[in-house]
Amino acid sequence: MPDGHAAVTRDSVCPLDCPDTCSLAVTVEDDRVVAVRGSEANPLTESVVCNKVARYYPDFVHGETRLRHPLLRVGTRGDGRFERISWDEAIDRVHDGIAAAIARFGPESVVPFNYAGPHGMLAVGSMDMRFFHRLGASKLDRPPMCGGVKTEACVSVYGNMPGTPPEQGAEAELIVVWGNNVTVSNLHFIRTINRAKARGAKLVVIDPKRVKVAERADLHIAPRPGTDAVLALALAAELERLDAIDRGFVERWTVGADELLTEARGWTVERAAEECGVPAEQIRTLARWYADARPALIAVGNGLERNRNGGNGIRAIVALPALAGKWGVVGGGAVVRAGAAVPKTMARLQRPDLAPEGTRTVNIMDVPRMILAPGAATPIGALFVYNHNPVATHPEQRLVREALSRPDLFVVGCEVQMTDSMAYADVILPACTHFEHADLFPAYGQTYVQRADAVIPPVGEALPNTEIFRRLAARFGFDEPCFRATDAELMDDAIDGADPRLGGIRPSELPLASARNMTAPDGRSPIVPFATVFPTTPSGKAELASELTEAKRGFRIPVYRPLKSDWPLALITPSSADRTNATFGGHEASAGMPPLEIHPDDAAARGIVDGAAVRVWNERGETRLLAAVTDAVRPGVIYSPKGTWARTSPTGDTVNVLMVNDKADLCEGACYNDTRVEVAPA
Repeated sequence: MPDGHAAVTRDSVCPLDCPDTCSLAVTVEDDRVVAVRGSEANPLTESVVCNKVARYYPDFVHGETRLRHPLLRVGTRGDGRFERISWDEAIDRVHDGIAAAIARFGPESVVPFNYAGPHGMLAVGSMDMRFFHRLGASKLDRPPMCGGVKTEACVSVYGNMPGTPPEQGAEAELIVVWGNNVTVSNLHFIRTINRAKARGAKLVVIDPKRVKVAERADLHIAPRPGTDAVLALALAAELERLDAIDRGFVERWTVGADELLTEARGWTVERAAEECGVPAEQIRTLARWYADARPALIAVGNGLERNRNGGNGIRAIVALPALAGKWGVVGGGAVVRAGAAVPKTMARLQRPDLAPEGTRTVNIMDVPRMILAPGAATPIGALFVYNHNPVATHPEQRLVREALSRPDLFVVGCEVQMTDSMAYADVILPACTHFEHADLFPAYGQTYVQRADAVIPPVGEALPNTEIFRRLAARFGFDEPCFRATDAELMDDAIDGADPRLGGIRPSELPLASARNMTAPDGRSPIVPFATVFPTTPSGKAELASELTEAKRGFRIPVYRPLKSDWPLALITPSSADRTNATFGGHEASAGMPPLEIHPDDAAARGIVDGAAVRVWNERGETRLLAAVTDAVRPGVIYSPKGTWARTSPTGDTVNVLMVNDKADLCEGACYNDTRVEVAPA
């Protein structure tokens, strides 16, 4: 059989927006991906991958919705009618459209509208960032969409100190999984939990829904969405009542503990139980267990941040191991920001020095409203949508569509799939999947760095993001050497190759069949916060009262702002087992009307029966879902997974049409879980 036709297995890495970043073994036959499974290269992921990666990737790479050639819109915005054009014509049209916007409104009228479809360092932000900085385009603040609230919260307390590596939780006597649906979006932490429980550890799950891991919990606490700050403050006060504050640790390693405890004392167990909607005895039980356990570990999920109290909730939660002295031992503390261990050199990779001084920065959540803003000093004239599907992921979905339909807005799309958002582009540039180019993969939820090469040639005329932006830079006449950097050179710019933990190996030469562990900075010791790594705050301590947060956000210690709404039901939209955000939303497994989980009491009060179609609405819009009546969700809360595409709804609108675009207490982050609605039979 000729070369290229026999089945071979090649090493790769999963690039999806997930804390685990699994190593992969990819079976290739006739230059096609035919099977994807886990490999042993990454010791944390240990050959296990989620079902969606194993089942859906071949279709994602080679299926009917794959974009293979540059396209030009020939129909109305949004109707999806395009014709094939050459790369040269596509690059010329992108150049001319962007140049026209700059001529009308200036370079800041060009906005890169991208997020994190792939998490490889080259694909997510390298040559593209150099291009937009050199162009003078508006800078985009991406973290408010996801992760930024949690990051600002943790940094305000601990600086850039990495938290506890997740695998160390096997040594814990108590694990608290807080707002983290680990079986869907942090799969390999299940192994850690299993190992800890086999040694006798207790498991507590805090989530408004009885997620799968809660079925194995010794205690499941289901607070009202957005009240986690209250629960954490009440736990702090109860720890003080139990004389479980570690005064020695607090004196040596914290700032502001007295201020925090003063605020916490106002939240008695009884008052907190009423506000959170949980039994008071559950709070007392958790406080006792947490006081007695050593090591005790809290695994904090991203779902906690998506409300008006998200930042302060996380600040209060991550203060608990400092108050109780749970840091400083293997398996103790909190699983937060483990990826901070990686010595990234982002300025060298993305070259922000190329941007003109004073270039404006726009919040990613504000872009649709800015497009429609009348009389703006600098209107948005050109939008470059890539690594992102805003129609499927942003709140206020109707407004997003209206913004993308503005007649004089020039829209460039760069994508792997024909998504809902690409239907609004004037020109579409076909991008490679990560299986078709080299990249470097750190993770945000663990400490390993991996490298991958292409396992198949590009599909059709698709190009890697790096090459697309090299061509655009050349077309715009940007002749600086940084725009001719190869992918290998970009990798070497992305991570500090002199760091001792790389063992003298250049990032671009890391072995493909293994993962490099970012230990403590000495290159030998494991990461144990407060033993081998330490806070990088101004004080060098855990700042439970933060002057930086006070100066930037107006409060020193965690505070709670209750949400008032005339709508009776809280809609939460966590991750789906079939999608990573909206990725794989075009697969057949995501077809059909999505479920809406609703408590039996709420269903009975509205005449809703299991399996029936329901209408879900508020002042922003309406969608249709299928009722799943279950006591897995608490009364007053309904649940439907995020990331669905328009084809799943008979109205053409998904749950995103209902979502508020309010700002959280930190990072000006998204408040998806502050959405309130009503439900009735359809």
